[in-house]
Order: sequence, then C-alpha cells, then structure tokens
Amino acid sequence: MAQKQPWLGKPIVDILFILFPPFLCLLAIICFPDVFQNNKNMPDAWWVLLILLVDVAHVYSTLYRTYFNKAAYRKFKPLLISIPVLSFIVGALVYTLSDNWFWRILAYLAVYHFIRQQYGFMKLYSRYESTPTWERNIDKFVIYYATIYPLLNWHLGDKRNFNWFVDNDFVFFPAAGILEFAAAVYWISIAIYLLKEMLNLFRNQRINIPKFVVVTGTLISWYFGIIYFNGDLAFTLLNVISHGIPYMALIWISGSNEFEKQKTDKLVQFFFGKYGIVFFLGLIFLLAYLEEGLWDWTVWKEHKNIFGFFHQIPFQIDRTLLAVIIPLLTLPQITHYIVDGFIWKKPREY
Repeated sequence: MAQKQPWLGKPIVDILFILFPPFLCLLAIICFPDVFQNNKNMPDAWWVLLILLVDVAHVYSTLYRTYFNKAAYRKFKPLLISIPVLSFIVGALVYTLSDNWFWRILAYLAVYHFIRQQYGFMKLYSRYESTPTWERNIDKFVIYYATIYPLLNWHLGDKRNFNWFVDNDFVFFPAAGILEFAAAVYWISIAIYLLKEMLNLFRNQRINIPKFVVVTGTLISWYFGIIYFNGDLAFTLLNVISHGIPYMALIWISGSNEFEKQKTDKLVQFFFGKYGIVFFLGLIFLLAYLEEGLWDWTVWKEHKNIFGFFHQIPFQIDRTLLAVIIPLLTLPQITHYIVDGFIWKKPREY
C-alpha cells in the first residue's frame, strides 16, 4: 500500500515553493557560473529580487500569522506586545555600548532562526510518523549538522567573500584540526542517514518524500552556499531563496487552510480569499520597500537609484541617533525571529 505523503497544502505548492527552491538555485548557479561564483558585489537587480522582495518581505509575512490573525493575536497578545518593546530597549542599549556587538548578536540570532526553520519543516513533514527514537535522533542530528558544519567552516576555515549582515559580524578563528574532525563527522552522518533511509525503504516499502527532500535541500543550500562557492550572490541566492520562499509559502498555506475553515475573519478573507495572493504579496512588498528605503536614506546610502524618493531630503545622523534608528529599523526582523518560535506550536493543521 502506497504511503500517504504528509503534504502541508496542495502537493504542487509544497513541491514548487517549499521543497524545490534550493535545487533550482543550485541549478541556476551551475548554469551561470560567471554570474554567481566568487563575486563580492551584488548587482542592483539581484539585490531587489533577493533582499527586498524575498529576504525583507518574508519577515513581514509573519504579520498574517500574528497581528492580522484574531485567534493568534488573542493567544499571543502579551508576547506580541512585549517582544517588540523589549527588543527595542535591549537593542538600543547594546548598540550604545557597541555597534559591532549589536550586529554580531543580531547575526547569531538570525542564524539560529534559519537553523530552526529547517528543523521545523522536517518536523512538520514528520508529523504523521511513528518511527523508533534512534531514527528520529538521526534525522534531528543530520538536519541540524547540515547547517552547523558549514557555519563551523565559516568560522574556522578560510575567509568568505560575504557576510551575514556586516563585515566581521561572525567571530573568526582559524582552526584546521577542528575543522577536519567536523568534516569527518559531517560525511559520516550523511552516510548513516542515507543507510537509514535505504533500510527504511527496503523494510517498509515506503519513504517520506517531502521530509527526505527537506533534509537533502538543507544539505545542498548550506554546503554549496557557504563552503563550495565563495561568492556573495551565490550565498545570498541559496541562503535567502531557500529560507524566504518556503516561509512565505507556509504562511500562505496556513492562511488558506484557515480561510477554508471559517469565513468570519475579514482580514483572513481579504488576504487569503479570491485574488488574495495579490494583496498578500503586495502588502509585504510595499512594507519591505518602505523599510529598505528608510535604511538607505538614514544609514546605508547604497541604492539611491532605487530609493530616490527617500533621498529628496538629505539626511545625516550621528552615532547617538543611530543607537535609536538602527534598533528601530531592525525591530521587524528581531520580532520575526523571536515570535516565530511560538506561532507554529498551535495544535492545528497547517
């Protein structure tokens, strides 16, 4: 008897927008190596697509699962109010003491969020399984180490042509011996995982396809994005697309499922009903543009051709004001990182 696959939504949506992104990104890099590999600069068009419309926009998609969702807002109201307030206060204090440590803490918080998302997807696709503890432990180790080993390589190996947020936001201390041991553990763990999957297939005549693809996609996006290629565009493509697109798809699937169950929440009807995808994407694209425009106007000043409207009034700020503006502008992503750890624990279908 064929195994029922644990899709989150319609299979085609899961396949195209959750499972396939890392594979499609790798294919693009292989087909156009001169564009992606070993480069330090990202063209404006790619910056708009990857950073503005995916990386920043996916942060705002959390709104549909929290502040725009009546049931979720009632349940998590104390957290949804206190987290932004406390994050801003702590961020402003840290930035005042050290801007380097502000970006470093933010980078590691982001990394933790990215790692946890991959584990979260694996858990979602494992939700109908009743497998032995040893098999679950292998899955858990492999999905985590698929991200940790590339990060160890980033910290302990050669310098990369890219960073997470700003230069030197990660601690760097070369240690070839530790890295060699970490590499051995990496390849052995993959071999054990594949043997476990083959044994499962031979013994039970079934395989959890989406879970297997999530694990494989995580291995591909983190290994090739950080270790194999040494280009900012390659890293950003594999890192951002493999994270942001599946997250937005999960939000859309969750909202669509809720729309099918009840028609009383007007915001749910508006964003997930007929033609809702236009408003769903339109709003988060607009918020992403406004946020990045404020960043460019006040801090970065790197994309004046994209955000010319914001630069009509010249604006220069000193370090004291930066300690307010930067924590304020990072507030959406910090809130997203923290809140995301709570909003998917509801005992309901996704």
